[in-house]
Amino acid sequence: MKIENTKAQMRKGVLEFCILSVLKDDDAYVAEILGTLKDAKLLVVEGTIYPLLTRLKNAGLLNYRWEESTSGPPRKYYGLTETGKLFLKELNITWSELHNAVTIVTSQKTTKK
Repeated sequence: MKIENTKAQMRKGVLEFCILSVLKDDDAYVAEILGTLKDAKLLVVEGTIYPLLTRLKNAGLLNYRWEESTSGPPRKYYGLTETGKLFLKELNITWSELHNAVTIVTSQKTTKK
């Protein structure tokens, strides 16, 4: 088994949560979302993020608006819907519980029976 495959699956598992978290306080366009993820060392390419944003929008968690740009074509800004805010709140609770459980399990001393 290759470690890179497992690491990629772990990142994919939290990507939705991370994108919603990026948008929790303010709307952002794709380059801003990607920049925030990159700064956190969570490398994502455009080919991955666009289908995910579409899926989140179709699920009613995100909306978008077009805004003119002074440095090029109009930009599509994504933001959380009220449903998205509630969904993110639940994900935060689940993440906290999961993080605590994984920390307990991974820091336990192993015992032989």
